[in-house]
Amino acid sequence: MAPRGRKRKSEAAEVCPTGKRGEPADSGEGAAEPQVVIEHCTSRVYARQAALLSQALRVAAPQLAVAVNPARPRRGSFEVTLRRADGSGAELWTGIKKGPPRKLKFPEPQAVVEELKRHLA
Repeated sequence: MAPRGRKRKSEAAEVCPTGKRGEPADSGEGAAEPQVVIEHCTSRVYARQAALLSQALRVAAPQLAVAVNPARPRRGSFEVTLRRADGSGAELWTGIKKGPPRKLKFPEPQAVVEELKRHLA
């Protein structure tokens, strides 16, 4: 039997349009409008809390877009950030260093809404 040659990667696979760990490459464009970004771990508890929080934010500020996990989230993370149109950002909540117990990682939706209103004013 003839020896098989080594498989080679295709040239399309060598040029990867994404950044590290599957995050989309930054195109250099800023956000056209302000948005609230919720980054949470992929656990069910985190997802449930993020859904409740995003619903409260959409009711409180319907003019803002709410993005949940636009990139691959960090392990054990729960953060809420306001990204402004000029590219700057303001952290509304971070639960990374909070806990145990795990429930300390999650904010009350009203507290985040009040913080958002304070940053928008």
